[in-house]
Amino acid sequence: MTRHRRLVVIGALGVVQILTWGSSFYLLAVLSQPMSTDTGWPLSWIIGGLSAGLLTAGLISPRVGAFVGRRGGRPVLACAAVLLAAGLTILGLAPTMPVFVAGWLVMGLGMGTGLYDPAFATLGRLFGAEARSAITTLTLWGGFASTVCWPLSAFLVEQVGWRGTCFTYAVLHVVLTLPLVLGLIPSAPASREGTEVIEEAVQLTSRERRAFLLMAGVLVLGGTVMTLVSVHLITLLQARGVALATAVSYGALIGPSQVAARILEMANKGRHHPLWTLTSAMALVALGVGILAAGVPAVGIALVLYGAGNGIYSIARGTVPLVLFGPERYPALVGRLARPSLIAQAVAPSLGAAALSLGGANTAYGLLAALAVTNVAFACALWTAR
Repeated sequence: MTRHRRLVVIGALGVVQILTWGSSFYLLAVLSQPMSTDTGWPLSWIIGGLSAGLLTAGLISPRVGAFVGRRGGRPVLACAAVLLAAGLTILGLAPTMPVFVAGWLVMGLGMGTGLYDPAFATLGRLFGAEARSAITTLTLWGGFASTVCWPLSAFLVEQVGWRGTCFTYAVLHVVLTLPLVLGLIPSAPASREGTEVIEEAVQLTSRERRAFLLMAGVLVLGGTVMTLVSVHLITLLQARGVALATAVSYGALIGPSQVAARILEMANKGRHHPLWTLTSAMALVALGVGILAAGVPAVGIALVLYGAGNGIYSIARGTVPLVLFGPERYPALVGRLARPSLIAQAVAPSLGAAALSLGGANTAYGLLAALAVTNVAFACALWTAR
């Protein structure tokens, strides 16, 4: 594949990732309050819809990864566009809470077939051992999902309401995401191995199994911390006496920090082992969360450190398994690794809410710090298992 064609594929996948993340994982950041105000449904139940979707995504992810390993990612990503369009349509039409949750279950199928893990598996299937730089570039695109879609969602809510916003995103998946996948993402090359061999190839040695379990632990704790911060950051900052407007301004530092860190990682051009990226990511996240938990008056610095760590963590979660397990097994193992991470993200909002209600903000801060520090230990342990 020529360099130009490679850039076209990554660019197409990048646009797909922006719309996929923006219309699913990031959707309720803007729409949850308008939904609750319009329908009278409890806000916690509305957020629970996203948890149901993430749980569904986690349950199907191993089969998705195995399918990408056999057939390539093009049909999976096309299916994601259709499922997300259907799920968003159901959300927009939902007259009752059960129908709304059903819409999120369909959305979960779309997330399980369309978010980072299937996209990483697609790149691994297309580019093999040379997929590392493509994965890094794709995460840079994905970093703009909230930057693009939060303002777009806010504008659409003002113009057409939350239901119209769901319908608009559904149309965008049909007229933009689906054609990009079908028109610009090539079919995977024929595998040199039969389906049975690919299935056998995901068996792991005892050393590899240890590495796999450690990587799964990193993804579970990393996903939990990320979701806890995403959902509860404003509440946690306000509990420390930070005004709402100031808390929102602090939160806005995370996105640019993520993108800046990813640009620096791209500039490095893969000169170091991906485990350095992972270890650095977990250390930065732990440092940022630790500053917040300690109550040090450096909230802005803490969130810049956290954002930078979280930014390159997104790269490491795609590149470390590629190096540890090789390109042949990569799609299937990425699917396996995604399941516990997505389930943890589904549970995390409720876990944070319980910590806040039972022990207050200090308990929630302590939980975040403990998870982040433990993840540094897991990342370091991976060096001995590589």
